[in-house]
Amino acid sequence: MARIVMKFGGTSVGDIARIKNVANRVKAEVDRGNQVAVAVSAMSGVTNQLVDYCTQMAPLHDAREYDAVVATGEQVTSGLLAIGLQELGLQARSWAGWQIPIVTDDAHGKARIEKIDGSEIIAAMEKGHVAVVAGFQGIGPENRVSTLGRGGSDTTAVALAAALKADRCDIYTDVDGVYTTDPRIVKTAKKLDKITYEEMLEMASLGAKVLQTRSVEMAMKHHVRVQVLSSFSDVPGTLVCDEEEIVEKALVSGIAYSRDEAKVTLVGVQDQPGVAAGIFGPLAAANINVDMIVQNTARDGTTDVTFTTGRADLERALKVVKDNMKVPCKSIITDKAVVKVSVIGVGMRSHAGVAQTMFGALADKNINIHIISTSEIKVSVLISEEYTELALRALHTAYGLDAA
Repeated sequence: MARIVMKFGGTSVGDIARIKNVANRVKAEVDRGNQVAVAVSAMSGVTNQLVDYCTQMAPLHDAREYDAVVATGEQVTSGLLAIGLQELGLQARSWAGWQIPIVTDDAHGKARIEKIDGSEIIAAMEKGHVAVVAGFQGIGPENRVSTLGRGGSDTTAVALAAALKADRCDIYTDVDGVYTTDPRIVKTAKKLDKITYEEMLEMASLGAKVLQTRSVEMAMKHHVRVQVLSSFSDVPGTLVCDEEEIVEKALVSGIAYSRDEAKVTLVGVQDQPGVAAGIFGPLAAANINVDMIVQNTARDGTTDVTFTTGRADLERALKVVKDNMKVPCKSIITDKAVVKVSVIGVGMRSHAGVAQTMFGALADKNINIHIISTSEIKVSVLISEEYTELALRALHTAYGLDAA
């Protein structure tokens, strides 16, 4: 007997027929003799509608009441799925976040989980009951309903698996696993049988949409084995696990890309101590995330400072820089038509030449690199957006990732 947490996203529970399909999948797991808890998202499109209601009522609404409204989407799904399971002869009940409880901080709209008391759910599961948990939500200070932010149901599922000491957390979605790159762009992309937490975290943070970044962080912290599966087909998925579970580690496991990039260059800044702190300190204080940074010093005693940020943050970033520049610059140049492409693999730790392969493959296609950044298991480059598909295909081939 195993204890398993199953999570189903919005497309998997998009209508009554699909919720019935989910109920059958859950029953099949119970019939195998396993203890099962299920975490569910709102039906596809419901959360967007609830958010729109709040905005129509008041553009600057109370974040606590916003959470009270948008959390209802998952409660509807959990109740419907519990009814569906009961129709199949199973003992099942729905649980809202506050009933467990899933305790969070007070950052309404993007709360972080502080602790989960899984004792009642464990007791129910040991009696053969299926617990259907509303994802994306918890209970904050002063007994106020809180939500975890977009993609929060993945985080709920992994946190629940950790609290229940589950053997595995199965994430069911509209894709059948984690691929070496986006199969919509690179037709020869291969599905991975296994991927390490670190690689999945890098892929999630660098643009891959399969799993939400916070859920991977939590899985890695608590050593929760996560399996990515399709809700619509019975095929093997991808297991996200500790590095020790993977016998032969690939040099490069995947190639990710992010279009949510904007480049800012401050031209002709005086090259003196404190300039970088004067630029990036105010950006950090304004909660503007800065990713890639490069600095070029000229002979005339000036320097050009280039950095990237999210496209949605570009205008705010420019305002913060202009309002706080202690040292003047000659001009500021911005570019939204850029994309970040990253090669990822734990095998990089023990192999040289990974970056050179990347640079050579891009050079062969006459693709210019704007910025380079590296870590222990990834190399990222910023290139012009028009070369995204060409770069992905070239790199996929260069690292021997094409399916046979």
